Amino acid sequence: MKIRNSIILSCCAMAALGISSCGTLNLPFGNSKNADQEQTPNANLSSKSEGDKIEKKNDKNDKKEEKKNDKKGKNPAVLPTDRESLHDLNQKEYSAKDLEEGVVTGDWTIEEIADDKLNPGTAAYLKFVPKERRVYGNNGCNTINASYTYNPAEHQLSFSNVLSTMRLCPNIDDIDERINLALNNTKGYQWSHSADEYYLYFYDENGNRLLTLMHQTFDFLNGAWQVSAIEEDPINDPEMRIVIDVEEMKIHGNTGCNLFNGKIDIDMETANTIAFHDIVTTRMACENPENQTRLIVALEDAAHAKPVDENTVVLLNLLNQPVLTLKRL
Repeated sequence: MKIRNSIILSCCAMAALGISSCGTLNLPFGNSKNADQEQTPNANLSSKSEGDKIEKKNDKNDKKEEKKNDKKGKNPAVLPTDRESLHDLNQKEYSAKDLEEGVVTGDWTIEEIADDKLNPGTAAYLKFVPKERRVYGNNGCNTINASYTYNPAEHQLSFSNVLSTMRLCPNIDDIDERINLALNNTKGYQWSHSADEYYLYFYDENGNRLLTLMHQTFDFLNGAWQVSAIEEDPINDPEMRIVIDVEEMKIHGNTGCNLFNGKIDIDMETANTIAFHDIVTTRMACENPENQTRLIVALEDAAHAKPVDENTVVLLNLLNQPVLTLKRL
């Protein structure tokens, strides 16, 4: 009896913390039995009555929150306001059609100033945040940010309140000053699409090209994947899986024997460069430890990622040799 009363008190405590269901636990696999079924009538009635009061209170709060969310939008739009009606508010990936229609969003590496190509090691990039209508980045030396407005129909784009830190950087010529000046003079933009790469061009009021940028995104990696090959060797282990979360910059999965997790870095200094690091695994003994070792080494060697199609991705090393082939689950 003491044990049963403790269960009732724990359930009610859970209800007080905002868990509206007292007595039934919804688990990922299967259904659990109601913990109140074996209680005495009086104890069960007391627990149920207390839980019902809190549940009703929570329901009222939920309804108020729903009404509030309906009025102002439950989630902030990730696309500019002039295009919200065309897309789901939770959309985070952009198709070729989206980009061609003029979505200014995401991460872009600055490839050229006018006709001058930047060195690959130059950390110059811009990150557009549509819901804030602001852009953040680096001009090759200093951190920058600015407000921006744009009109897709007229291909108009302009920046205002361009701010920059004032660190002195040797050996970069005047790249930082030229990028800041280009942003201040930008009045329009155009797109081009080559293979899997998208380019964005900024122009001044006279149609002179000021900056050339390349889209930097790994959104296509998001989701759960089956490892189908390590290097060029087929893998037929259904348990060898990887889950990639680019937004959270995290990776986890199963080596076919042990669980693992790690971190992701995206290098804005070099186009299409990604790294997986700090990978740790559980330490269960494996019948075939070789494949586990090869998987971890392949992840640590990966430097680039290329979509083959919407359900297949290849991770490449610095020599552009395949180290992992992944199939979407």
